[in-house]
Amino acid sequence: MTADVLTPEVWGAIRLSLWVAFWSTLIGLPLALGVAHLLVRKRFWGRPILDALVHVPLVLPPVVTGYLLLVLFGRRGVFGDMLAWLDITLAFRPAGAVLAAGIMAFPLMVRALRIALEAVDTGLEEAARTLGAGRWAIWRTITLPMMVPGILAAAMLGFAKAMGEFGATITFVGNTPLETQTLPSAIYALLQVPGQEGAVVVLVVISIILSVGALAASELLASWWRRRNA
Repeated sequence: MTADVLTPEVWGAIRLSLWVAFWSTLIGLPLALGVAHLLVRKRFWGRPILDALVHVPLVLPPVVTGYLLLVLFGRRGVFGDMLAWLDITLAFRPAGAVLAAGIMAFPLMVRALRIALEAVDTGLEEAARTLGAGRWAIWRTITLPMMVPGILAAAMLGFAKAMGEFGATITFVGNTPLETQTLPSAIYALLQVPGQEGAVVVLVVISIILSVGALAASELLASWWRRRNA
């Protein structure tokens, strides 16, 4: 039964989901760290607006987010038209799946990083500053190491969210097997076919294994870091 389910199309969906989750997390995490730093440590006009914009994907229906991406990055969209001059197409392409999943995961990463940054003891930073340490040295040697567990948590949340993203992705890039079909999209497609309940169960189990595996890896890395710095 399992061998019949794991067709080339399904393997392609699994590989694409992992690829999308990896790149959306890798690209989004540094951006989320920068935004979290702005929201926690800086006071500027428009800060509430930035905070609200960051969390918009959490409150909008994912399909609406996908539609807005089509409007902005589609072939006739504002940014899509500009990207076309560079021969870059995002709509209905795997790279577009990275963008859609990354946008949906971004608020979760920012939230986890904000909590981690707020927990950093600013007294240590002030002490280092009085001893003559520069801003970058303080960030690199004090702030960032103390945030590592939070960074790992943010990466895990972002990866898991990207792995499971469905609404925005299917709206923006479609559901073409071996091209833009992710694991959630493959499950959705099988649900539309009578008699495929067993195949759906297998893919759901695979999704759970991948998500739990990412969580376990994050916990192991965080535990190793705590022992290393104990």
